[in-house]
Order: sequence, then structure tokens, then C-alpha cells
Amino acid sequence: MRSRILLLAAALSAFAGAAAAQEFPTRVVKLIVPQAPGGTTDVLGRALATKLSEKWKQPVVIENVTGGSGAVGSRQISVASPDGYALLFTYEGSQAINPHVIANQGFDAVKDFTPIATVARAGFMVIASNKLPVKDFAGFIALAREKPDELTYGSSGPGSANHLIGEMIKSAAGVRIRHVPYRGAAQSLTGVMTGEIDSAMQSVPSMAGQIDAGAIKPLAVTSAQRSTAAPNVPTIAESGVPGFEVTPWWGVLGPPNMDSALVKKIGADLNEIINSADLKDTFRKQGAETFQTTQPEFAKLLAADVEKWGKIVSQIQLK
Repeated sequence: MRSRILLLAAALSAFAGAAAAQEFPTRVVKLIVPQAPGGTTDVLGRALATKLSEKWKQPVVIENVTGGSGAVGSRQISVASPDGYALLFTYEGSQAINPHVIANQGFDAVKDFTPIATVARAGFMVIASNKLPVKDFAGFIALAREKPDELTYGSSGPGSANHLIGEMIKSAAGVRIRHVPYRGAAQSLTGVMTGEIDSAMQSVPSMAGQIDAGAIKPLAVTSAQRSTAAPNVPTIAESGVPGFEVTPWWGVLGPPNMDSALVKKIGADLNEIINSADLKDTFRKQGAETFQTTQPEFAKLLAADVEKWGKIVSQIQLK
């Protein structure tokens, strides 16, 4: 008798969860973006929030929670109620790299979240100073081989995505290029534009204006295919380093212990939205492409990426 009662209770609980999920949301949903307003994550997040508001017939409000390279915003979601009314829109660099470069974040990047769905992805672009006597990525690598430890590349700081990608390029191409850390991507970009440093790895979405103005030399992109935002810029793989590919993702995560029916409902809505022509066009203009996964696929991807970036951080002996 007791086992029957337990089974009935479980069935009723599952039914109640499914019913609540179908009614979600009934009030404002907060979408935390752990980066500052105006950046790529913020722009993509706001476009997504607009479409979710239309789909759900409820306001989806962006809240920029900065600090700790994204860790402060992520921490808020790790302790939030699992009711779906507070969600995180974040970037692979923040969620998968930070655990290895920021001590005592106060949460586990995998266990303390519910991955719901990926939304977009975009590669980085290798850019060079106009003062550097190279025309393309192959020429850049050739010059680096001729002058080991003389050429420089800038990053947003030790352990940042563009720092680690720079180290991956060095390893894959077999060259030695000095790393120059800056306080942010904007500062490293300025360093390239003024000739203070020779090169940098910048997110593709942020480079359109500089390319159009002729302020930098675009050498290659890290993605497997050329970017629609810069179709004339070749990939690293087609520029002499076969197989090289790094295309970080953006995705939506929730607090831990979310009801499976609610996760499935939000994930299905996200996947429907990112397949809309207008959102694809908005992302494309930002140099990003829509990237769709199921909840189990995203959970597996997040865990794999945390492990992948941990190995890279260990290999370069980042202190």
C-alpha cells in the first residue's frame, strides 16, 4: 500500500509540474546578462529577450550584473529560485573558463546550474596592426617564425578567452609570440590600432566598424567556416593550420533543480525563437549564427567545455 501511495504522489507531482510549465510565465521574467551594456552578449541577450516577450506575452527584462568576468551575475542564478523567473544568458568564456582562472567563485559552473539551450555562437578574429608588414595570416605566422618572441598579441587579461585562444594558435602553428595583457578587449584593440602591439584576438561581432574604417588588418577567423559578418576573411584552418576551430557559444541557463517539464518548455520556446528569420538576421548582423541544442546536448557540451578549457589553462601554466 505504501509503495502505491508513493507512486501516486510522484505521478501527481509530475502532473502538477507539467501543468505549471504549460502556464509559464505568468509574470515578469528576469534575464541576467553578466556583462556590461553594449557588448555582444548584451546585444544578443536583448534581441532574445524581445522575442521571448513576444512569445510569452510577458515582459522579459534584461539585468546587467557585472563583475568577476561574469562570475557575479552567474552566482546570482546559482542561488536563485528554480521557478524559471530568473535566468542567465551567458557566454562560454564566462561559464567554462572562469572556473579555472578565478579562485573561489562561490559556485560550481556545471552542478549549480540547469543548462536549458544554446542560442548562438561566433568565432574570434585575428587582427594585426597596419604597421605590421604582413598581408594575411600565413604571412603573420611566417614572420612569427622568423622572429620568435618578437611579435606581440594583446588580450583582455590573463585567462581571458582571447588570451587562451592566442595560446592555442601559438601551439597549433608552432610559433612563439609574446602575450601582452590589457584590462579589456577595447584596450587591446586600441593597442593594435596604435601599433603598440602587433596583433590581437577580438570577437568577430565587434570588428565590422574597424574593418570598414581600415583601422586594422583582419587576418583570419577561428570558426570552422567564414563569418557572414566578414566573408572575405579566411578561417585559420584554410590559412595553414588545418583543423583549427574555436567557436564559443552563448546560451540560457537556469538555477539548479529546475522542474524537467519547465526546462523542456523554456527550451522548446527558445529553439522556436532562434529559428525565426528576424532573429537570425539580427544575430547575423552581430557576426553570430544561431546555434540550437537540446537540454541534454547543452548539458554535455557545458561539461565538456569546462574540462577542455581547464586542460588549456593547465597547459600554459597560468598562474
